[in-house]
Amino acid sequence: MMKKIAVVTATRAEYGLLTPLIRRIEEDQELALELIVTGGHLSDKQGRTIRDIEKDGFPIAHEIPILEEGNTPYDSSLTMANALRGFAECFRDDRPDMVVLLGDRTELLGVAAAAANERIPIAHIHGGEVTEGAVDDCIRHALTKMSYLHFTSTDIYRRRVIQLGEAPERVYCVGSLGAENILHAPLLTERKIREAIGAGSLPYAVVTFHPVTLEDASAEKQTEELCRVMGDCEGCFFLITKANADAGGDGINRIFERFAGKHPNIRLVDSLGMVRYLSAVKYASFVLGNSSSGIIEAPVLGTPTVNIGDRQRGRLMAETVIPCEPEQSAILQAVKKAEQMPHRATNLYGNGNTSEQITETIRRWLREGKINLKKGFYDDENTFSDPGAGRE
Repeated sequence: MMKKIAVVTATRAEYGLLTPLIRRIEEDQELALELIVTGGHLSDKQGRTIRDIEKDGFPIAHEIPILEEGNTPYDSSLTMANALRGFAECFRDDRPDMVVLLGDRTELLGVAAAAANERIPIAHIHGGEVTEGAVDDCIRHALTKMSYLHFTSTDIYRRRVIQLGEAPERVYCVGSLGAENILHAPLLTERKIREAIGAGSLPYAVVTFHPVTLEDASAEKQTEELCRVMGDCEGCFFLITKANADAGGDGINRIFERFAGKHPNIRLVDSLGMVRYLSAVKYASFVLGNSSSGIIEAPVLGTPTVNIGDRQRGRLMAETVIPCEPEQSAILQAVKKAEQMPHRATNLYGNGNTSEQITETIRRWLREGKINLKKGFYDDENTFSDPGAGRE
């Protein structure tokens, strides 16, 4: 009997990363794909990106609306609660053999709790990473402890997951799905992507800026600083993708909407889709903002990144990533440096076969029937080497 694998996607960025894995699971002879669409995909305000999934032809098993209309920390908590209730009902009525979760978004904690209560093993992708400026950091580590199989993007991250007490035989370094997308996706030519985004012949940058969820009332001020920099760069075209549904995202988007309405060299979009987004990044002069795509995907394409503020602090970064403080003069200085930086591809995040490794590992664990959810806490051999360790 085929094993049912539930893959959960809540945002456009997450879906873009998951696409090659979804395709492999769908084509596998031993696995049955159960694609569950939730969160921002079902929101008109977020561009109703479920339509992109439908265009790709993937069968959608369940649509679970969870997103609250507001954009406050309280609304984020309600969204998490909605996810727990909605996915509890889904898993009760249509129980998969494994649930696949990617990343660190808050609503995934509700999904994981529902799966844990139903005793459904979780495979977690991108554990062990650190983003010191976002609440996602503790969410990611919590998801690690709720999961059974772990697929990390680098060996350093694998060691961190083991440090959290997960047994090494359940933790696999497989690289990044984002790197795989870049290495295998049929990207558009520069002429076609320029036509699609309306950049003309101007040098252009791709901008994505999200709230820094562990900083109070900083999102709008930092966005204003970023807009001042773009306003000073009249000879450059800026393609801005809207902020996500984190607390503070609406405020960022309102500022971008007002700014784009006053500047002809600015274009603001809800979503580009994976192929157009990666194509735009490939031919951009630089990437600007605080998205993980500037840390993981852009370096694979060789495109310099100006990484603003603390949201991604703690991640492994290539030499083409230029960090700066979230204020006008520092951002402008980093932009000038990025404009002069040669494009050179780096490869910190795998060789492009991530989805194959994940699918093969999930298949093997389910086929052999050796999953035991009574997992112990793995202690490294050096943890208790000092008899006085842990004592006051």
